[in-house]
Amino acid sequence: MGQLLCCVQVDQSTVAIRETFGKFDDVLEPGCHCMPWVLGKQIAGHLSLRVQQLDVRCETKTKDNVFVTVVASIQYRALIGKAADAFYKLSNTRGQIQSYVFDVIRASVPKLELDSVFEQKNEIAKAVEEELEKAMSAYGFEIVQTLIVDIEPDEHVKRAMNEINAAARMRVAANEKAEAEKILQIKRAEGDAESKYLSGLGIARQRQAIVDGLRDSVLAFSTNVPGTTSKDVMDMVLVTQYFDTMKEIGASSKSNSVFIPHGPGAVKDIAAQIRDGLLQANITQN
Repeated sequence: MGQLLCCVQVDQSTVAIRETFGKFDDVLEPGCHCMPWVLGKQIAGHLSLRVQQLDVRCETKTKDNVFVTVVASIQYRALIGKAADAFYKLSNTRGQIQSYVFDVIRASVPKLELDSVFEQKNEIAKAVEEELEKAMSAYGFEIVQTLIVDIEPDEHVKRAMNEINAAARMRVAANEKAEAEKILQIKRAEGDAESKYLSGLGIARQRQAIVDGLRDSVLAFSTNVPGTTSKDVMDMVLVTQYFDTMKEIGASSKSNSVFIPHGPGAVKDIAAQIRDGLLQANITQN
């Protein structure tokens, strides 16, 4: 109907290429345009100005001889100022872009080892974009964005990489666990040493208090009871402590201590042994 009335409609984000008797005439922007077909005017085709995306899968080899598949996503669009070039100069735009992507990726990735490919994927994308921008601008296309969206090594390589990472993580975990156990043992040893030190201080103070008490008791008893000697007082004190000890042992239901010999007369023998030991020590020092 539009051709019959010599009118044509161009949709938004689209331009139409008008020819006169087969020769390029003009680029028609969105809207309604007069198309006197009787004068040889006709629409040769339409060109979209929308951003288009092309995903390219390129298989190549890294420097360490690992085959990888690099997936690049190219976003491009036709320039309205160069619509005639975009329409006439290229018959297969997507194939042209794909060829340039293959060329750049296969020139860049073989210079890098596998780990470096993952680390420098932004640099690879930038190199692809710069090369495409230089090449496609002459054909009326603008490269909006270039992304390396995926890097897929061979399945066996991925499995090996996962095993290496798992082993490394287990090694780190083992080191951390060993370090924690080491710290725990050190802290336990420090606590045990501190406990023994404090226990020794307590025993030393206890014994000092006992000695001071015995000395005071012997001096007080000798003063208040004339005719008694220090030996008599010590024997009496030891007998008193013996009966106190036996009382505590008998009062405990879980006691497993046994004195051999356990008669009160044994206290005298113990006291004699203590005195003989002290006298022997004094003689040795003299």
